[in-house]
Amino acid sequence: MSDSNTWNSETYRQHALFVPSLGAAVLELLAPRPGERILDVGCGEGTLTEQIVARGATVVGIDASQDMIDAARVRGLDVRLLNAETLPFENEFDAVFSNAALHWVRDHDALLDGVARALRRGGRFVAEFGGHGNIAAIEAAIKTVLARRHLPPGTRRYYPGDDEYRARLTAHGFTVDQIDLIPRPTLLPTGIRGWLGIFERSTLDRLGAGSEAAVNEIEELLRPSLCDREGRWTADYVRLRFRATRAALE
Repeated sequence: MSDSNTWNSETYRQHALFVPSLGAAVLELLAPRPGERILDVGCGEGTLTEQIVARGATVVGIDASQDMIDAARVRGLDVRLLNAETLPFENEFDAVFSNAALHWVRDHDALLDGVARALRRGGRFVAEFGGHGNIAAIEAAIKTVLARRHLPPGTRRYYPGDDEYRARLTAHGFTVDQIDLIPRPTLLPTGIRGWLGIFERSTLDRLGAGSEAAVNEIEELLRPSLCDREGRWTADYVRLRFRATRAALE
């Protein structure tokens, strides 16, 4: 996954605990059963991984951030520092799960090849990540502020539509049981500034000493659309949630 070295588990817990807390729906879609072996791709600090384990499954979590892996190990979880584009597993899991991580993956063909290899025949792939239109207002504001400084926007995250991703899953041998694009305005407990500090850390680092002025500009551009009269900020999230099954026969 991209920007793997920018994640800090303490800062994440301070500003972004809403991410795993909003994972209940995709966890229910996974419906883990006792005795199953499940791979959690992009497990972060392990909040949802721990919940899957509590339902009786054996879980292996992977993440590209050493800091997140260290935080997950404190919970006693089986987690490994791995990139989602180079999964090494073969016919090992009954299910692969992911929440709020796959939009960071740059090569989804490599990801889907790896997921298909990791699953046993008939295994399921259940995930939720950013979908088409996700944080459109936020990205437009960032692009505007960078353009004022004659800076390119850089590599952005991948937010596909449901038809686009259905086709990708099918091309990699999956039968798509369910796929939905879900608008989900999301309250930001520490405002847009806290959000930018977590999810746009690499952008702010590029700006160096000018990052504070840039954050101020982004904040003012977004205030009319994302901040209410009480000062509460809501991000314009759209999620793509799906369940797909690996073909039982080659």
